[in-house]
Amino acid sequence: MPGENLTRDEARERAKLLAVEAYEVALDLRSAVGEHTGSGPRTYRSTTAIRFRCAEPGAATFADLLAPSVTSVRLNGRELDPAAVFDGSRIALDGLATENELVVDAQCAFSRTGEGLHRFVDPEDGEVYLYTQYEPADCRRVFANFEQPDLKAPFTFSVTAPEGWTVLSNGDVDRVEPSGAGDGATTSHFVTTRPISTYITAVVAGPYHYVSDHYRRTLPDGSELEIPLGALCRKGLAKHFDADDIFTVTKQGLDFFHDHFDYPYPFGKYDQAFVPEYNLGAMENPGCVTFREEFIFRGKVTKASYEGRANVILHEMAHMWFGDLVTMEWWDDLWLKESFADFMGAFSLVGATRFTDGWITFANRRKAWAYRADQLPSTHPITADIRDLEDAKLNFDGITYAKGASVLKQLVAYVGQDAFLEGARRYFKRHAYGNTRLSDLLSVLGETSGRDMATWSRAWLETAGVNALTPHATYDAEGHITELAVVQEAAESHPTLRPHRVAVGLYRKEAPVDERAGALVRYARAEVDVDGPRTVVPELTGAARPDLILVNDDDLTYCKIRFDEGSLDTLREHLGELTDPLARALSWSALWNLTRDALLPARDYLELVRRFAGAESDIGVLQMVQAWALSALHHYSAPDAREEAAARLAEGALSELRLAEPGSGHQLAWARFFAQVAVADSELRLLRGLLDGTARIDGLDVDQELRWTLLAALASSGEADEALIAAELARDDTASGKRHQVRCLAARPSAAVKAEAWDAVVESDRLSNALVEATISGFDQPGQRDLLAPYASRYFEVIERVWQERSIEIGMSIVRGLFPAAQGDAPTLEAADAWLDGHPDAAPALRRLVLEARDDLARALRGQECDARATT
Repeated sequence: MPGENLTRDEARERAKLLAVEAYEVALDLRSAVGEHTGSGPRTYRSTTAIRFRCAEPGAATFADLLAPSVTSVRLNGRELDPAAVFDGSRIALDGLATENELVVDAQCAFSRTGEGLHRFVDPEDGEVYLYTQYEPADCRRVFANFEQPDLKAPFTFSVTAPEGWTVLSNGDVDRVEPSGAGDGATTSHFVTTRPISTYITAVVAGPYHYVSDHYRRTLPDGSELEIPLGALCRKGLAKHFDADDIFTVTKQGLDFFHDHFDYPYPFGKYDQAFVPEYNLGAMENPGCVTFREEFIFRGKVTKASYEGRANVILHEMAHMWFGDLVTMEWWDDLWLKESFADFMGAFSLVGATRFTDGWITFANRRKAWAYRADQLPSTHPITADIRDLEDAKLNFDGITYAKGASVLKQLVAYVGQDAFLEGARRYFKRHAYGNTRLSDLLSVLGETSGRDMATWSRAWLETAGVNALTPHATYDAEGHITELAVVQEAAESHPTLRPHRVAVGLYRKEAPVDERAGALVRYARAEVDVDGPRTVVPELTGAARPDLILVNDDDLTYCKIRFDEGSLDTLREHLGELTDPLARALSWSALWNLTRDALLPARDYLELVRRFAGAESDIGVLQMVQAWALSALHHYSAPDAREEAAARLAEGALSELRLAEPGSGHQLAWARFFAQVAVADSELRLLRGLLDGTARIDGLDVDQELRWTLLAALASSGEADEALIAAELARDDTASGKRHQVRCLAARPSAAVKAEAWDAVVESDRLSNALVEATISGFDQPGQRDLLAPYASRYFEVIERVWQERSIEIGMSIVRGLFPAAQGDAPTLEAADAWLDGHPDAAPALRRLVLEARDDLARALRGQECDARATT
């Protein structure tokens, strides 16, 4: 439906015309429970009153609403015919006055895709849970509104819900009263919010388990700030809910941001809801943040999982200022909130919590996301060209989040931390409850730093692509550096060379002491401003010859690190001896980028993993390295060598599992990795033994989540049938267990199984978003290429229809998840090219998804060629 895809031009015209004064929204959610006997979607009543001004009396505009039906529309007391003014996505409004009131009474649909008001029925106890998710523009699925970020307004919500439910919104509860229907239902009336955008309004309702706490702080003026805190989850997860740790991180974050932002938290209370079947990691709704419930850990996880959760909590909290208090005008400047929140998540993680190694995770994990996105044909400047809502949906990507955050880290090095934070403080005070563009932020940063922000912005924010930095050194006869230069390169498609503030570290091997291994330690370091194709580092002239030169030591800038031949040789033999964990993480990341760029054979990368991953002390880096190893094996290794590579990787994983400290996070990480790579009969027997209790590894707790990991491996290998999977579900008959069961069933190596999974996802909409994700995950097994081969051509036949018929969230899941990457061959690449050539008028967002998947495949084929050449 064309009207669903609001364009930037339409939004700008509407913003010139309208100023919204207030919303009053009433939702009646009693229909969420009980039987649904209708043939259409299950619906609820949504009534909205909007007061707004019009700059041109007599003009026409439209309100946004995606709903099955509209009961009535009243504009300034005038009844409008719903059939005449509502087209399914927009309500036409004409003859506007200077002051207007629009009242819309509609029947809106509960969602099963995670968009709008999502309805989830817990299979464990039959309880119904509801929550909203809107970004970028699904608020219109719940109530009529002007769905664009720059038309902010105060919101007053009232929600009628079944008896005994917890009901939350952005504001605190003002009062609760009986609904008057005599059914025990109650209506919760909420305090009016400060002016906020539509996409960050929220409602959470259901029989949630709720835990409360308080945050208190004395402000600089001597007044007391008290923030009520809440944390909630489904009742079935209550026994796993570690709310105390969530509150600890929350309070640490609030302290940190109050210390640095000099602007008190502006939205009253602070609830954090962990909700089922969530499409995102989390969403920054002011006063009512929502998270995916997988952040509640049902079994043992590594420290990296707790660090990741803390980072997300702090990321969303940073949004209370960057995004909620001050909001971008349109999605072009999405980075104004997401890049800052991503940077502030790591910055506050290190500065306020127990996770003081957060910058290592940032360098190794977050930047990997950015590097991949920035080398796709769909890469874009951080300040993107967002023409419409479909563009906006796809730009929640590694550029907007991780590259933007990386660039902000470079900006802090460029202007200094004090100037950066003072700029943020001025930005909040100057634009509170307003909307901004790039120029507004650059203005305050220019004031506080005295730096030329326009030139910096053009280089870093307004151009795409990632630079590669390579050291070039010459030496005298005595082995001292005569000149060390940093060479900067850019891809031909994005040739911009940027100014980089970098540190260059020199490392050398120290002799082993007694029986201990030697060490690779830094003995010299210099910071330099790299600008242009070649920059000399004069401070390092005369230094003794290093064994390793590490450009971008300490990870100050955003770039791909390259090595000279001597440094690469050193890493091949001594990577595990690097004593500094950040230097080691940067080296692992650089080696993976070399593999992706077909400059290092996959077999070499896998050999590095086999030799040195076991010595990796940082658990987050280890888990990232393991994930890269899987990609190297399945996509970048030469097909003829893959079986042998898999066997060696599994053998090494089992060895590290047995050597790992009993009960440690490293042991758990190696157990999960071993399950993913096990191939030999003896290895599969061990997995089966760990599952049924006939085998054990000292210290390894085979809890329910690990049991599902083992069973998934057995299912994909044909060692677990439907009965065994059903028995496991009987042990864990929960929502989480159901998702695992669906994944395991679809993973079995059977043509009938694959056909059933394909039809369930592509030809039917009966599955919820979470079960679509689980089915696709099980269907797409890299070891089942022959079974999946028939679906390569079918994929290109159905994706345009899928994109037209399904919601964008489900459409994205199918188009990304079912792309036949597992085929990993030239005919599949040719089929992708043929589809792109033959469908020039397909939706731009759909073409972008296919183009990205096609580029990943082409990159994998180049990697396979590199790996094959290494054997000749």
